Amino acid sequence: MSFSSEVKNELSKHISSARHCQIAEIAAITAMCGQFIQRPNGNYVIKISTENESVIRKYFTLLKKTFNINSENIINSFDDCKKGNTYSILIEEDFSARILQTLKMLDLNKMIKTNELVNQLIIQQTCCKRTFIRGAFLASGSISDPQKFYHFEIVCDNRCKAEQLRDIINSFEVESKIIQRKKYFVVYIKEGTHIVDILNIMEAHVSLMQLENVRILKEMRNSVNRQVNCETANLHKTVEASVKQIRDIEYIRDSIGLSSLSQGLSDIANARLENPDMNLKDLGMLLSPTVGKSGVNHRLRKLSEMTENLRNTRED
Repeated sequence: MSFSSEVKNELSKHISSARHCQIAEIAAITAMCGQFIQRPNGNYVIKISTENESVIRKYFTLLKKTFNINSENIINSFDDCKKGNTYSILIEEDFSARILQTLKMLDLNKMIKTNELVNQLIIQQTCCKRTFIRGAFLASGSISDPQKFYHFEIVCDNRCKAEQLRDIINSFEVESKIIQRKKYFVVYIKEGTHIVDILNIMEAHVSLMQLENVRILKEMRNSVNRQVNCETANLHKTVEASVKQIRDIEYIRDSIGLSSLSQGLSDIANARLENPDMNLKDLGMLLSPTVGKSGVNHRLRKLSEMTENLRNTRED
């Protein structure tokens, strides 16, 4: 089972106790995966279609609790599709009218509001916004496997709905954005910390802990890799510097001899030749009297300058 399916299964079992929150979640599922079939008399029937059976089961449970609708008022169907199976329920005309009226989905002319995702009166309270986002994700959302990458999205059929959903999500200080994908508009979140936040908002606490565990392991691996890369780079620089220092000292030795150097420069030159892999601090400890790291570096730099001058003199 995919991580996205696990999240949806967890959310499908979460039923809010407050009726206003139940209505908000019904509104989300109805808006995201509902079809509105108009009868000759002008009335509508609601058809909910989804590939996820748990969404249908939850929708039916919410209808039963909120509107006291039982199975006799719903026609269940199982449609075979080319890409899989679609579960559908068709709600009788009288109950559809009651649901649409409660959800405030009809305009003054008794027509469906196609450019409105949800009436603001349905999601006045913060708890209702949470359940609305949960319903929208159940109906039309997905989340990637966090082992691979971080991506959360909910697909809307027009820009107006996507913008409204984005604003609802962003009201929780979660950064979501919109991208157009063919004829659809996708509200998405890519930042791992914000995906953790949205799971918390939807109350998918078990899935949140799974994601956090993955994030912690990833961050630990990345931290170790960064440290190893940094140490490797520093070691590479140290080796390069040591090789150059030895070449400079050997050039001086072969050109004018180390005995021509001052005592301090002669001591550090011999110490470096005898200890090519030693760091500057330890190299200074070998001298008598001992010299600090900056002092060793200063002497080696003077040897490098001397080598450069000797090369220039020979070229001239």
